[in-house]
Order: sequence, then structure tokens, then C-alpha cells
Amino acid sequence: MTATAPAPTGFEPIDPAIREQYDRDGFVVIKGALPEEDRAYFENAVDRIYAEEEAAGELRPDRSIHVMGWLHKDPRFPELLTWPTTFPYIWGNMGWNIYTHHNHIDVNPPKDEPPFWNWHQDGYRQNSDIDMDVRPMFMTKICYALTDLSEPGYGNTKVIPGSHKNNTLEGRPEKPGDPIIEPEGAVEVLLEPGDAFIFDRRIWHSRSMNKSERIRKLMFIGYTYRWIRPLDEAVADQSSEWFQGLSPLHQQLLGYGPDHASFWGIKQSGWIDDEIPLRAELKERGLLDRAIPYLR
Repeated sequence: MTATAPAPTGFEPIDPAIREQYDRDGFVVIKGALPEEDRAYFENAVDRIYAEEEAAGELRPDRSIHVMGWLHKDPRFPELLTWPTTFPYIWGNMGWNIYTHHNHIDVNPPKDEPPFWNWHQDGYRQNSDIDMDVRPMFMTKICYALTDLSEPGYGNTKVIPGSHKNNTLEGRPEKPGDPIIEPEGAVEVLLEPGDAFIFDRRIWHSRSMNKSERIRKLMFIGYTYRWIRPLDEAVADQSSEWFQGLSPLHQQLLGYGPDHASFWGIKQSGWIDDEIPLRAELKERGLLDRAIPYLR
């Protein structure tokens, strides 16, 4: 009689060797994280969301989507927060005082596009507002592959192993038309359907070009610390006559933002929001300075 291994619970300690590898490389791949039946279920759910975005006229010009805040869109999506094969890598590297603050679904059809530079670290303003070497991790992210990304050219995520301990990355083109030079050490993360890719948000990474005939479908869940939020209770009713009578700058400094993306310095599209009152004021006065990260 052959004994079978018990099913994972999500609360198994991670292997110290994997912890060491994660600290060294900044990422780890979990093979077969989603059993096929579950992978197919979640792909169908993502297809439904894509259809909803298409019906609402929200597709991007290349017919891709980048939908944030999606965990409420299917009854089973919250299961992914503590998925047994991946959850140990979250609490095992971050501890217990965590929550999910940023999630997105990406669907990218094939696209014949020229080479582009999209190397970045996640975290938006965390990478500019915190001036220290090396910046804190703050976020761990899981990427679940719903489609085949097992060969180069499928739109895989590219990473530079170990780059999470570098605040800067050389090679960004200075102006349009400059040659695109691949950073040294860049590799594509190859994933089969159902695999997961867990990474430190600081690792320098980029989406590659999807030159296949396949559609790239991914689910991302980001975890951060529960203290990344206001400490005080609200000091004022933001709908009150008093608050509405304040200047936009004073409203910003008392916690107002038109949406959550604004608190990270961006619009929902992911671009810097030049309408944030203090940024707009500094820009008008010529006080922004690209040489100083937190004044960019």
C-alpha cells in the first residue's frame, strides 16, 4: 500500500533553501499551483470579465485589458487569497500583519509591436518617495498563469534576477527613437498553464512582446502590510460644507483623493496624475526636479 502525501493547507513552512533562493533572486516559480480543473474555472471567469469590459467599451486600443480590483467579480476569486500552494510564500516571507491592496487581471492578445522599454519596479511612488539604499520590499505579488507561457515570445514577464536589491536600472532610452537595449541578465519567466510566479515588487521586470497566436491571460494578487493606510480616524467628514470649502491642496493634505490610485500618485491608467494639487502647484512653480526621485 502506497501512502499519499496530504493535501497542502497553505500553512506549511517554506523550505529554507527556497527562502534563500527567493532572497537571492527576488522571485520563485511554483509549478502546477492551480490544478487543471481550477485553472479552467478561473480562465472562464476571466473570459467573462473580458467580455464585460468589451461590452462596456473599455478595451484598450490593442484589445487588451488591465482590470484592477477584481476579487469581488466571481464567488471563487477570494479563494486565491489563501491558495494552498502559494500562500506559504506570502506569510512565510512577510509575516502575519498583511492584506491585499492591489490586484489586476491582464489579458493581452497577440500584437505585432516594435521593441519597447517597459522595465519597472512595482509600487509606483514607493520607488520615488523613499530615498534609501536598498528600498524596503513592502509588497509581494503572485502571478497566476491561465494560458501557456512556456516558450519565449508568448508575452512572458521578463525579470533580472537579483535586481530587487538595486534602486536603479541603466539603459532607459533618453528620447523616442533611441535604440532599445535589453538590460544585462534579463530572462523570460516561462510558465505553463496553472503555474504561479511569486516576486518581490522591487525586482526590475517588464512584459515582453506577445508574438504568438495565443492570448496571454494572467491574474495578479499583491500583498502588503496592514499599516499602509491612515493611522488616525477621519478628522473630518469629507462631504461636509467645511471640508468642501477648503482649497484642493488642503483637502489633499487632509486625506482626500478622487480614487485610490490617486494616493499612489497615478491615474487609474497608471500614468502620473499631474492634477494632484501639490504636484500641480510645484510643477507650476518649476519646483519638480527629475534628479531628485521624490520630486519627479
